Amino acid sequence: MSFVKAKWFKYLKNLLIGVGAAVVLMGALFKLESLPGASTMLTVGLVIEAFIFLFLGIIGPDKDYYWEKLYPGLDDYHSRIAPLTEGAVGESTPGLNGEIVEQQLGGMLSELQTMSSSLGSLKALQEVDFSGTGEQLKTMSNFYTRMNEAMANLNDSLEDTAKYKDQLQALNQNLGSLNSVYGNVLSAMSNIGNK
Repeated sequence: MSFVKAKWFKYLKNLLIGVGAAVVLMGALFKLESLPGASTMLTVGLVIEAFIFLFLGIIGPDKDYYWEKLYPGLDDYHSRIAPLTEGAVGESTPGLNGEIVEQQLGGMLSELQTMSSSLGSLKALQEVDFSGTGEQLKTMSNFYTRMNEAMANLNDSLEDTAKYKDQLQALNQNLGSLNSVYGNVLSAMSNIGNK
């Protein structure tokens, strides 16, 4: 019965249980409300549920954990398991090899040492003196504030320079107009004097 452990079978089993329960509930509702087909639905649902419960009783429960793979002999009711390095009591073959256990423990030890050094680095970072950092940040903030003010003043100066340039151009145009008017007045005066 290896198909019992397959994923598709577990899905099918849950589907049948859900459908059977739904049919039973709908049959009970139809029966309570005296709707047509209630007896048939209730009968079909209960037969499905009876079949499912019978089948579940035959196949047995699923194992959630497979500890017998790590500890051979654990699933045998009559076995007496000794400490990990000795294996099962009364057997000539040991359950676990002492070298394997020692290698696993050595790996765990190296991981613990790595964690310890990481924690040491964190502790060293915790002990760093950051007391002057706040003052340095204030100084930098003041510097940037003054720099921004200077840039704003420079920008204002550029705007003023552009306005001054525009005003000089307007003045030049006005002077040119005045010169032409003055020239006209002088030529008119000279014409009056010649007559």
